[in-house]
Amino acid sequence: MSNKITLVVNGETRSCLHQTPLPDLLGQLGFNPRLVALEYNGEILHRQFWSDTKVQQGDRLEIVTIVGGG
Repeated sequence: MSNKITLVVNGETRSCLHQTPLPDLLGQLGFNPRLVALEYNGEILHRQFWSDTKVQQGDRLEIVTIVGGG
């Protein structure tokens, strides 16, 4: 039995280990957690809750990179 799950990240199907904490998933996907905003299953998820949130089968994430400019 596999402990891999599938979820949707920015419209693309991805797989990861069940119960992966959000900061770990962001790192695996190549995002710097300090430079992104995150929508988790249709709701903006405040950064203070990221470490306590573990991804589940079928979750939907929208990750937006914060870009500085002048």
